[in-house]
Amino acid sequence: MMPEFDPQSAAFVAEPYQAYAALREQAPVVRYEPTGQWLVSRYADVSALLRDRRLGRVYTHRFSHAEFGRPEPDPAHEPFHTLNGNGLLDLEGPDHTRIRRLVSKVFTPRTVEALRPTVAGSAGELVDRLLAAGGGDLIAEVAEPLPVAVIAELLGVPETDRGLLRPWSAAITGMFELNPSPETARLAVAASVEFSDYLRELIARRRSAPGPDLLSELVQAHDEGEALSEQELVSTCVLLLNAGHEATVNTTGNGWWALLRNPGELARLRGAVDELLPTAVEELMRYDTPLQLFERWVLDDIEIGGVTVPRGAELALLFGSANRDPARFTDPDTLDLGRTDNPHISFGAGIHFCLGAPLARMELTESFGALLRRAPGLRLVREPSWQPGYVIRGLTELVVEL
Repeated sequence: MMPEFDPQSAAFVAEPYQAYAALREQAPVVRYEPTGQWLVSRYADVSALLRDRRLGRVYTHRFSHAEFGRPEPDPAHEPFHTLNGNGLLDLEGPDHTRIRRLVSKVFTPRTVEALRPTVAGSAGELVDRLLAAGGGDLIAEVAEPLPVAVIAELLGVPETDRGLLRPWSAAITGMFELNPSPETARLAVAASVEFSDYLRELIARRRSAPGPDLLSELVQAHDEGEALSEQELVSTCVLLLNAGHEATVNTTGNGWWALLRNPGELARLRGAVDELLPTAVEELMRYDTPLQLFERWVLDDIEIGGVTVPRGAELALLFGSANRDPARFTDPDTLDLGRTDNPHISFGAGIHFCLGAPLARMELTESFGALLRRAPGLRLVREPSWQPGYVIRGLTELVVEL
């Protein structure tokens, strides 16, 4: 029997990879009735579909809800949908191109690289605190504070306000899970309102008194007379925080759990940090990616692996499965920190490829590097448990001693 794909099951969330292998082998394109989505599990299909313009993150740029056979959104969720719908992740067509072009002008490799001393310093301070305490929860003490501090520094969020960001982000990203509960939706809506109000006030301050930060540059960004609207500014800043730090936090936690379960590879990395760290970060992102599923709407009838999927269907592209596909990766279930042929899709592909990928890579490199160099005796205290979410998959804690 094929292992069951069951994202509501704690056992599946903890270990989805056997079920993925069965899907790739027996049903690589199949409708999953509990959510009404079509699961796509093979690397070649997922990679191609991320670039296929017959699909979209949304469909409203071409169809009304009625034309697409979908219900109208709940009016009570409007603040969340307005916030999410004006960000790069859920935009298509000319609006996506325009906003990405404007944001890319100020979110450059040079801008990111200029942050490296700040990131390295923050990572070192966090690791030193963990060392002074003799250990603790690596996620709460290192993985979470670092990307929040970095993106807040990048955007120009005052240090006194940074404690607000993580709870807002966690509440909003709860809506990305499959079949979110009414309580999840309520919390996401409240966070969307509060975060948006906060950013509008901060934007107003930056308009009157610009600073040396990304938000000030975004306020001034223009291209042949085009500029970001205030809502686009707000949505872009929220996306930069949510997408950037959620992925980095969970890659750090999942990555260290993978290393601790593979002591031979951890010893190999500790023995050659400078040499192996770049490929190790890529391999850890492939091996246990935080973003397990990415949704796309079928805008025109399409054939995938010999299966016809009709317009109006929703695809669930299984990133975690694609990254373990033996048709693309040699020994995919083996953690190989020296792997060089590693075109994982943890950052997506096509027009929605993660704009913050260079920043995420730099944060991960500095975070893992600081822990490897300063805490060579880091070891696990107890086996961790997984958060209930599946789409964004991560640990509740990772308690270590030094």
